[in-house]
Amino acid sequence: MARIGLSTTSVYPESTAHAFTYAAALGYDAVEVMVGIDAISQQTSAVQQLAEHHGVPICAVHAPCLLFTQRVWGTEPWGKLERSAEMAAAVGAEVVVVHPPFRWQKEYARDFVNGIAALENSTGIRFAVENMYPWRATKKRGAEMYLPGWDPSEEPYANTTIDLSHAAIAGSDVIEMADRLGQRLRHVHLTDGSGSAKDEHLVPGRGVMGAEAFLHHLAGTGFAGDIVLEINTRKCTTREEREADLRESLEFAREHFAVATG
Repeated sequence: MARIGLSTTSVYPESTAHAFTYAAALGYDAVEVMVGIDAISQQTSAVQQLAEHHGVPICAVHAPCLLFTQRVWGTEPWGKLERSAEMAAAVGAEVVVVHPPFRWQKEYARDFVNGIAALENSTGIRFAVENMYPWRATKKRGAEMYLPGWDPSEEPYANTTIDLSHAAIAGSDVIEMADRLGQRLRHVHLTDGSGSAKDEHLVPGRGVMGAEAFLHHLAGTGFAGDIVLEINTRKCTTREEREADLRESLEFAREHFAVATG
């Protein structure tokens, strides 16, 4: 059965430690650690201790490949992925989530597809490449900012991630993408989007992506990877508001995935 996990980025600007506290209190099955500017997220021993203290396993490690984490764990991209795999192995996670390279990372991008396959073979960790989107100021104009491309279904990756907020920006049908990926879909970032040019990461059900139907589809195909809530709670003014959004997201996931499997 798929676990319902919480991404540590969902509690920002609160810390990685707070994410484990929320996950345990609300009854999430697991946590995905976003390796970022929070020093705790960069320390394998620290996140392992948090998992053990709260009794919540770590299901995935998100490699530091965002714009604002370009200098986390150095600047060499393959070294970042190797360290992510080491963390994943140490904490018992089977998956590292990774974004495709930025267009300006030409050398990294040139060998990315084969390099990911080689890392999976050498580490035994699944590198689930995430769908991204064209960068655009309006719905009519966009720039290709990722190489070899933002849609992982167009490349022969063995493992992939679908993120509904990213799909909203790209105008992608997530059910069709899941069908194209088939068994290569290993991981899901459950969230939502309105279809604007912003990466909104809305609470699922508050956007236009048909998150409910997507969960039904996943259950119908026997999806057994992890479903991780990766939402934006930065506008919450109190911890109570943030907790309410995290609870609503968990209940949405459990209700709609369970309906389809029941």
